[in-house]
Amino acid sequence: MTETSPRKEHALVIGAGIAGLNVALALAPAGYQLTLLERDAPPPEGDAETAFADWRRQGVGHLRHSHAFLARLRTLIKEHHPALLAQLLDAGARELRFADNLPEPMRGVFKSAPGDDDLAVLTSRRTTLELVIRRYVETLPNVTIRSGAFVREPVLSVGADGGMRMKGLKLDDETLCADFVIDAAGRLSSIPDQLRAAGAIIPEESEDCGILYFTRHYRLKAGEPARGKTSGTGDLGYIKYGLFPGDNGCFSITLAVPEIETEMRAAIVRPEVFDGICRNLPGLAIWIDDAVAEPISRVFGMGDLKSHWRAFVTEGRPAATGYFAVGDAAVRSNPLFGRGCSFAAVAAYVLRDVLADTADPAARARLYDQRVREVLRPHFENMRTQDRAAIKRARQMLDETHKPTMRARMTKSFLEDGVAIALRSDPVLFRAALRDFHMLDKPGAWIKEPANVARILSWWARGKRANADRYAPPIGPNRTEMYQAVGIDTALAL
Repeated sequence: MTETSPRKEHALVIGAGIAGLNVALALAPAGYQLTLLERDAPPPEGDAETAFADWRRQGVGHLRHSHAFLARLRTLIKEHHPALLAQLLDAGARELRFADNLPEPMRGVFKSAPGDDDLAVLTSRRTTLELVIRRYVETLPNVTIRSGAFVREPVLSVGADGGMRMKGLKLDDETLCADFVIDAAGRLSSIPDQLRAAGAIIPEESEDCGILYFTRHYRLKAGEPARGKTSGTGDLGYIKYGLFPGDNGCFSITLAVPEIETEMRAAIVRPEVFDGICRNLPGLAIWIDDAVAEPISRVFGMGDLKSHWRAFVTEGRPAATGYFAVGDAAVRSNPLFGRGCSFAAVAAYVLRDVLADTADPAARARLYDQRVREVLRPHFENMRTQDRAAIKRARQMLDETHKPTMRARMTKSFLEDGVAIALRSDPVLFRAALRDFHMLDKPGAWIKEPANVARILSWWARGKRANADRYAPPIGPNRTEMYQAVGIDTALAL
């Protein structure tokens, strides 16, 4: 990798997880000297299987949950680090392309269009993704990764105007100085609270995502099962699910349960219940058939899922100059959408450009805040809106007295009999919706385009009878049927 900038500024990066590694991918080629400080031990020697079995990452609670890099992040890797993309694929990571995910009615009649190659998901076990990226970053000439380095507190100075500047970091037994500090320590970063304790103003928006996550990994005994009519992802209100093809013959399944479903939450950690649920979901049942695959892990749970947005510039005044937060330390969203890694990568490249545009510390802080807000805030708000709607729907399912209003019934019909049918039938709309999902376009913009609205309305106006062959088959049983099938007492679950 060659330098493209004469800058020799030195940055300390807190964390060498996905966010910290993306910082290195963005800034190292521009000539910045980077020291990544990682609290956990380095990955074990060996291949992807060794990493999955033996790598312990105390600071990454979601290490063995399902992961995928959306098209926005895959495109950044492809554009700036094609050798890394090749190494990920050589290690077994999968590229799931636009044509691989077509709804059943489109198969056989679909024709590709320019840009379809960009609509690809890069999917693998998280341990494999992080292992390969870390080993690639370690080869960059101006990057150093220090494992077992626990950051205790920031080194701050106060100017004549009362503003704080971060000049370095204190570790257990030494103090490191730098031109600036990048916080990629994730949601549990202590730096924001330490800055607040020192007098900084850091407003924070935070609310529950309303779900808990449960993941189990499997290994195929032979090849993958043939695609059926039912998707490997779905939402039944009382449970959401997703199947993630992984590397080297592995795949994972994640089941997301609303917080309000207390009995399901308690039971789903038992492997027999987890697999029982999957066997009652047609899109998953074909994958975990005993002749197709075998489980290779326990059920991993993850709770306390919140969306948050921390603002490090208030009324034009930075909380501290010389400090930039990337990834979950700044913005966190529901992992159900798979956008956390992409958020971190996008912010890292925003930071690269900001650093190149100005050398003034205060101007850098303001410009970074402005650009991150412009690029990521619409996606954050879109996901938060969807979280709120899902929480409301889950509550309504438990309310036997709930009766939807006429407006709610019309909205439901428009979504199920209009939008859903159009997306299963019209490649133009399906492509536009996926560009939204992959953060390639502004969220929600596609469904407001007059031409797209007309397409949707034309399918809706045809009516259920004319569209009968366009509806997706049932994706699973209703709540009561599922509870009975896996042996959960429905009387306790109300």
